Amino acid sequence: MVRRLSGAFALLCFLVASAFAQSSPCSLSDDTEYSKKIKEFTTESFFSTELVDHLPHSSCVPAPDAALHHIVGAPDVLDYTKDINAYFRLLASTSPRVKIWTIGTSEEGREMLVAVVSDETNLAKLEHYKEITATLADPRGLSDADAQQLIAEGKPIYWADGSIHSPETGSPEMLMELAYRLAVEETPFIQKIRRDSIVLITPIVETDGHDRMVDVYMQHKKHPEQPPYPLAWWGHYVSHDNNRDSLGMSLALSRNMLKTFLDWHPTVMHDLHESVPYLYIMTGTGPYNAWLDPIVISEWQEMAYHEIEEMTKRGVIGVWTHGFYDGWAPNYLLSIANNHNSIGRFYETFGNGGADTRVRTLRPADTSREWYRPILHSQK
Repeated sequence: MVRRLSGAFALLCFLVASAFAQSSPCSLSDDTEYSKKIKEFTTESFFSTELVDHLPHSSCVPAPDAALHHIVGAPDVLDYTKDINAYFRLLASTSPRVKIWTIGTSEEGREMLVAVVSDETNLAKLEHYKEITATLADPRGLSDADAQQLIAEGKPIYWADGSIHSPETGSPEMLMELAYRLAVEETPFIQKIRRDSIVLITPIVETDGHDRMVDVYMQHKKHPEQPPYPLAWWGHYVSHDNNRDSLGMSLALSRNMLKTFLDWHPTVMHDLHESVPYLYIMTGTGPYNAWLDPIVISEWQEMAYHEIEEMTKRGVIGVWTHGFYDGWAPNYLLSIANNHNSIGRFYETFGNGGADTRVRTLRPADTSREWYRPILHSQK
């Protein structure tokens, strides 16, 4: 499956001036060509839902294919950090619902970004909402009555980040399309997200390793007769364990993400990973870290089961929780949130080893019906 479906929840420079000069509001229609390709590149209908099986066309804001010259999830192509960052800048320059900041650079000088997506009213008061979350994050001296008032007035901030692990290439692509959908779509579902929350997106955490992965992947596409190069280093100094640095803070990506967390105090920090079939929603199995607030552990469960129910009722197969990791280690990237009284969580989707469409044979243990996996492949 080439289409990137993380469950969940973005260069035409001449549009910049015209987007804000129009006297009439932007119009929306169905992007029939993009929507056609979504269906073409999604191998089975039960990997998709009505939320992502089409793409709206905005008369003001360009979709990802306008900048990339291919749709998100197209086979045999991956995008470099500079191109992904350029699309987010294009999105911010053409939509009043998107802002963008640099959060730092990698060891090799590649830029890390955070994009902010919400409705115009919320973005106009963004600093005020940041002050509210900062006050609630350190409530010493805050009365219960004042805290409740701030909670009622504030907006939850949800921060999604992609590709801390360099071979996991789906999330940087998917996040461009997600940002575009959040910015332009006018369904009640998307309007509620924009109105009631502030969404942060960091498309690539490990920017150095991501570009190396694109290099080796595209080199093999150009020279399929040669064996593929191995991705020996996922970052400048480190391989897989770049996601084990939230105690030592030895890597630039860790320091940049921590600084951004302490600036925004997001309610949720959500890492997007790829490994196991089909969509694992993190809760862990225990033993849970005893120094985490028990409420956080309960919130992992509550959010996971809400998402499993929503995906299961839409017939999406293989969405599960409970297994995979224990919930104890305090050094993952998401620990930045869990160690600071926020919610750190992650997904694992079935990665495709680049942008290839593959046929895979799964083990019985991957598809057996369990209490934590209510819909399995064999039912379809």
